Amino acid sequence: MSADELCDLDIKGVGQAIQRRDVSSVEATEAYLRRIERYDGVLRAYITITAERALAQARAADEELAAGHRRSPLHGVPLGLKDLIAVAGTPMTAGSQVLAGHVPERDAFVAERLAAAGAVLLGKLSMHEFAFGRPIPDGPLATGRNPWDLSRVPAGSSSGSAVAVAAGLCAGALGSDTGGSIRGPASFCGIVGLKPTYGLVSRRGVVPMCWSLDHVGPMTRTVWDTAVVLQAIAGHDPEDASTSTARPPSYTRSLEDGVRGLRLGLPRRYYLDWPGLHEDVRRAAEAAFGELERQGARIEDVDAPTLDLAPAIWSPFLAEMYEYHAPTARERPRDYHDMTRPRLYMGALFTAQDLLHAQRLRARLAREVADILRRVDALIFPGQAEPATRFADVKYTELIGPSIRYTLPWNLLGLPAICVPCGFSRGGLPVAIQVVGRPFDEPTVLRVARAYERATEWHTRRPEPAGWVLS
Repeated sequence: MSADELCDLDIKGVGQAIQRRDVSSVEATEAYLRRIERYDGVLRAYITITAERALAQARAADEELAAGHRRSPLHGVPLGLKDLIAVAGTPMTAGSQVLAGHVPERDAFVAERLAAAGAVLLGKLSMHEFAFGRPIPDGPLATGRNPWDLSRVPAGSSSGSAVAVAAGLCAGALGSDTGGSIRGPASFCGIVGLKPTYGLVSRRGVVPMCWSLDHVGPMTRTVWDTAVVLQAIAGHDPEDASTSTARPPSYTRSLEDGVRGLRLGLPRRYYLDWPGLHEDVRRAAEAAFGELERQGARIEDVDAPTLDLAPAIWSPFLAEMYEYHAPTARERPRDYHDMTRPRLYMGALFTAQDLLHAQRLRARLAREVADILRRVDALIFPGQAEPATRFADVKYTELIGPSIRYTLPWNLLGLPAICVPCGFSRGGLPVAIQVVGRPFDEPTVLRVARAYERATEWHTRRPEPAGWVLS
């Protein structure tokens, strides 16, 4: 198996190759490091590459595997982490000069969990500044370029995580999601991205954007990979009061059960009939819904009127972001990027009354959606409003873009939401569908996504590396 063939595999493929001794963890890690060295000068997925640490972890993994001890399907598999997830002894920037020189003394909860599962850390991945900046193609803290078209954004804020997974610069990654920062990049880059239920995965050791909306989750090439990574990172953390004390179920047990007999709700008015939805996305999504119906799912139109207010409900929670940054923003405002600073200051403009009113509307939306989810098993709709946009077309003065309506309501409600590839635009760019479920019902969300994935081949397609090498 060549290095390029190895790096084209998903987590399952890499893990099985290591388990069969077709390749060692050290050899796999070296293959990814060579690929990063070859392509990342253009793709800009990584901020920090932890080569020595990765090779030491890989050697330890090989020794354990040789002794007959396999910790998990992730044992020896090289992964990456968004650079707002703390790793002891490794620089963490959160995509900002504000944290230049910052080296955490302790691992984040999710980093501890992945290490315990035997995973190998290749490095820290690029991101929009503090998860709310804007896409930047170049510079010391560039946010990455879409591997399907280098002139286009990978979306954010988990941009580097999506780029690295799609381009084979790691087998899988973790991202964070406050308004769509896992699912947007997954949709734009043609991979799978899951925002778990709020409280399923600890945020301890993760730089916050908005505490009440932040989620950490997997970004991978397949639904099985996502389920396995989720299994590793889910669970109660005594140091994060938001985490559930319930024991997580198996996320792979029902993965292949299919959708026959399931009822799926389609919020047609708000999502599929919205005039801002790109026609190529609509076409691919409708075909995907048709496939689920052919497999025996029953799809019915549903509606939650308060969805119309979701962006307005979400915006006052930026006060949480400002509260976190206020001391630094007052003392060192110029350390923030010029495109981040005004967006940060907007959080100072919301009053307590604004936030309380948003909370009341949030509760109303939660009641409406809960009522729908008593009648159906999950919701389905497009993953984003459009395929990836060009850097040149980004509206840097926008607070939130049009695609945010497809993702941020589910942060407000804390529900599990996954994006899975469902085709390509006429311009050759990935598009996706999204599945949303009941609280802590990740098994059903993953099951629906896997049923569609299993019947199609979109997840097997890879972007062409031509043009990724610096001239």
